Amino acid sequence: MVELSGTEAIAARKIFGDRLGLAERYVDHLAGSGIERGLIGPREVPRLWSRHVLNCAVAAELIPGGSRVADVGSGAGLPGLTFAIARPDLHLTLIEPLERRVVWLEEVVLDLGLDNVDILRSRAEVAVGKVDCDVVTARAVSALNTLAGLTIPLLGRNGEVLAIKGRSAAEEVLKAAKVIRKLGGVETTVVLTGEEILAEPTTVVRIVVAKS
Repeated sequence: MVELSGTEAIAARKIFGDRLGLAERYVDHLAGSGIERGLIGPREVPRLWSRHVLNCAVAAELIPGGSRVADVGSGAGLPGLTFAIARPDLHLTLIEPLERRVVWLEEVVLDLGLDNVDILRSRAEVAVGKVDCDVVTARAVSALNTLAGLTIPLLGRNGEVLAIKGRSAAEEVLKAAKVIRKLGGVETTVVLTGEEILAEPTTVVRIVVAKS
C-alpha cells in the first residue's frame, strides 16, 4: 500500500470521505499493475497521492451535481476515476484510444465496483455524437489550443470544459482564445482548487460553452 503522509491523509479524507478506501485501492492499482503496464512511471510512486490523485480529485468540486462527465485521454484514470470515486453522483465516460489502457481501466473499475463509469475506446474526435455529456475534462493531453478542438465538440449545445493545467495555464488561454471562441466558448477563466487543503493547489482552465 502507498502510504499517505499526514497532510495528504487530511486532504484525502476531506475529498473522498467514506470512499477513501476505494481511493486507496485505486492508488494500489496505479502503484502495481499501473507501473507494470507502463501507465505510470515508477518514479511517480512516492507522489501518487499528492501529484496525481489529490491534484485531480480536488477539481471535482467544480462539477455541478448529477453531471454527465466525459474524460478525454483518460489514460490511468486521471482525472476521471478520481472524480468517479469522490463524487458518486456523477456519471463518468472515460475516453481512451489505446487498448492496453482500456483493458486496465476496465479491470480497475470492475475491482472497485464503480457503477457510475463507462469506458469508451476511441479518439476524442471520433467520439463526437457518441457521448452525452454536460462537462468534459482532461489532464495532460495537449496544449489548450489543440485540446479545445478535442473537448468542446463533445458537448451538445451548452456545457463546460475543465482542463487541469500547470503554471502556464494563463499563457495557454491567451494563445487559444481565438480557437475557443470559434468553437463556442463564451467565457474562459483560470481557477485554483484545493487552496485550503493542498500544499500546491490545482490549476484548472474552465471554459463555459454556449453554441449557437
